[in-house]
Amino acid sequence: MLTDVSQDSRLLSPEEGPAVEVINPAGRGAIVLVCEHASNRIPHRLGDLGLSAEARLSHIAWDPGALPVAMRLSKEFDAPLVAARFSRLVFDCNRPAERADAMPERSEIFDVPGNRALTAPDRAQRVREIAEPFCETLAGVIDDRVAAGRPTALVTIHSFTPVYFGQARSVELGILHDADSRLADAMLVHAASETGLRTERNEPYGPASGVTHTLKAHALTRGLPNVMIEIRNDLIADAAAQGRVAAGLARALRPALRELGLDAGTAAGAAKQGEA
Repeated sequence: MLTDVSQDSRLLSPEEGPAVEVINPAGRGAIVLVCEHASNRIPHRLGDLGLSAEARLSHIAWDPGALPVAMRLSKEFDAPLVAARFSRLVFDCNRPAERADAMPERSEIFDVPGNRALTAPDRAQRVREIAEPFCETLAGVIDDRVAAGRPTALVTIHSFTPVYFGQARSVELGILHDADSRLADAMLVHAASETGLRTERNEPYGPASGVTHTLKAHALTRGLPNVMIEIRNDLIADAAAQGRVAAGLARALRPALRELGLDAGTAAGAAKQGEA
């Protein structure tokens, strides 16, 4: 079902809450976590974007398993976590607004009827109510830490489908970077052995695919170490698997942060620091 919002002043109702959530905002660890594709939720006023239930549950609408992994890492590192609360099909917060795939008419094998022939006001409304609050919130979290002199690295958490356009993917864990590869380089030393996953650099996506927008907009511009982590979603399909993968990522990330002179921190360690 599609809903016409052209005559409505707002896309999000007050009952639906904000477009972005900050989990553990006072976290004192050395990283800021981001999950741009945390949810497959669609605003009521957009109906279901004309999508089947299968499509709404699939990887085109969100990154299954990514948010639980990110939340476990937030707890492990006492890190703030900035998470989008609506589907990437409404607006992909890891894309600049001018890109067609920020509000795609088609994603992999699925058409997105609710994104067809969007008017300039339609697009502007989604930018105003989804993209800008997300961007401003993330920037605020980072800038407050920088202003306080707190060392910070940016870590974004994603998942990817094991089969894309009918092709099986053998990679299980991707460590992605753009122009600044410091944190990715350091993580790659430990990632495969600590997670037990087949790990590749800039796979199954990389900078040429346009997936490093958040890294470029929020880390490269500030000179902050950064990395994008992609996990094959069949490997984080339940809570036990999410816990195992998150623990392995933590073991890979902690020495990588130390190598860059950042205190990796833990929730317990940060609590002690806060008492000092």
